[in-house]
Amino acid sequence: MALTKVERRRRIQMRIRKKITGTADRPRISVFRSNLQIYAQIIDDVAGKTLAAASSMELGKSKDKKLNIASTVGKALATKALAAGISTVVFDRGGYLFHGRVKALADGAREGGLNF
Repeated sequence: MALTKVERRRRIQMRIRKKITGTADRPRISVFRSNLQIYAQIIDDVAGKTLAAASSMELGKSKDKKLNIASTVGKALATKALAAGISTVVFDRGGYLFHGRVKALADGAREGGLNF
């Protein structure tokens, strides 16, 4: 029986989460993308707290391409993380393939100064 897109992504997500956990020393960047927006947050899984978050909703309406918006969100997340004293993280792609907007967000976060 074939899986739906959502079920397939959930399985991949759980497979990733078995291996990746965010700690206070090295929190996890969690990514969610919808058709129009992209969201990212830095999570300490041990304490169960979100340490920093950024999304394309914060930027307002933009006529820019989705790739450029994702890169901007990554840079914004990096600046918030550095302000909170976070420099090294582990990246959780959230069950999405590491290309396109997810990769652009990761590259933007790296440009902003995060190490992963």
